[in-house]
Amino acid sequence: MSRESNSRSNHSAENGSSVHHVVHIDETFLSEVEGKMKELPGLLSRSAGRDSCCIFRVPKSLSEINEKAYQPHIVSIGPFHHGEPHFQMIQEHKWRFLGDLLLRAESKRVVLKDFFEAVAPMEEEIRKSYSETLKFDGRELIRMMVLDGCFMIELFCKVGRIVSADLDDPLFTMAWVLPFLMRDLLRLENQIPYFVLQKLFDLSIGSGNNGPSLAKLALGFFNYMVQRPVHVLEKYYDKEGMHLLDLFRMSYIPDCQEEVRRPSRFLHLIQCAKKLNQAGVKFRPRKTHSILDIKFGNGLLEIPILTIDDFWSSLFLNFVAYEQCYRHSTKYITTYATFMGCLINTPADAGFLGDRKIVENYFGTDEEVARFFNNVGKDVVFDIHRSYLSKVFEEVNEYYQNDWHVRWAGFRHTYFSTPWSFMSAAAAVVLLLLTMVQSFYTAYQYYKPPNNN
Repeated sequence: MSRESNSRSNHSAENGSSVHHVVHIDETFLSEVEGKMKELPGLLSRSAGRDSCCIFRVPKSLSEINEKAYQPHIVSIGPFHHGEPHFQMIQEHKWRFLGDLLLRAESKRVVLKDFFEAVAPMEEEIRKSYSETLKFDGRELIRMMVLDGCFMIELFCKVGRIVSADLDDPLFTMAWVLPFLMRDLLRLENQIPYFVLQKLFDLSIGSGNNGPSLAKLALGFFNYMVQRPVHVLEKYYDKEGMHLLDLFRMSYIPDCQEEVRRPSRFLHLIQCAKKLNQAGVKFRPRKTHSILDIKFGNGLLEIPILTIDDFWSSLFLNFVAYEQCYRHSTKYITTYATFMGCLINTPADAGFLGDRKIVENYFGTDEEVARFFNNVGKDVVFDIHRSYLSKVFEEVNEYYQNDWHVRWAGFRHTYFSTPWSFMSAAAAVVLLLLTMVQSFYTAYQYYKPPNNN
């Protein structure tokens, strides 16, 4: 019996099977597990869901589509990209701008120490503004906030000609620098809290009765890229966003409110522009100063002119990323992105809207525009029942699914799309009328022959 058992053991060993050992659960193992349980999340802190948290790392699902749109290129603002080597050039100029600001602040008896003492009590609030647990100690963080904030304020003042600037300053004389700075200051990962900027601005410049507000200077600075009329920006001069990106986003929000609509068989995503046009929907550019102000009525879809270029495409993606991350934000840009993504499904749709003067394409080919709008809606959470365009979605679908509109549009397309088809149709109608007249007189003469007497 033992020989048989031994032979089985030997056979098992020869086949490479191992003997099962029971894991010993000791105090060291348990203490390691308990330690992990006590560790606070770092990459997405527990405070990331609160109202105060408004600056986020862009989710991988969004950034992998176009990572360059979310990453700063020449300047780092705030902690997420601080210290990266390729930002060293502008980092050196930040100290120069801080010095220029301090020279003027001295006339108000404000010195460097005042800036640090004003921001230092905000440290905890600053940390809660970021989605990650910041590894910087208090002194490093406060120095970063003061340096970056004062750099931006001085930049706004010099570009806005509130203060004099050196005519030979390379940041202004080299044509490529300023546009890159404007883009980088409007990236979600490259922000500092607005309340820090406001505190530094009040200390250095002040928002007196005669002086400009921080919002006025900031919006005026970025307006060099988008060129909106001053009267459009004026109503936002007293606004405060969560940061610069949020302030600029707020300046595009129309007066219409997001509303909750009941489920309906027509309340769903719409067809692309070419299909809607074939069903009788007409397109016309709308004269308004907010690209979000879309209207529909009596088969006419009015869409504000969209000028799409490298600056706007980057800004647009960061707007959407912010709305996706900050749960207390409205979702106007996300709704607009989804709507335009429905309309521009193919390069033909992009070309069609370009022909209608709705899309001004400085971005690239029609294929690139279509690809951009196809990508911007990927992995984006959108609630069509709770959006400012829910009524437009519903009414466009109701119009599209009306058989009479489709048949009439098909008839117009067949017989009135070109001058030749119109002339052929007109000739056919005239021929039909003449045939009817001839038939009438033939029948009339038959029943009432002429009286020969």
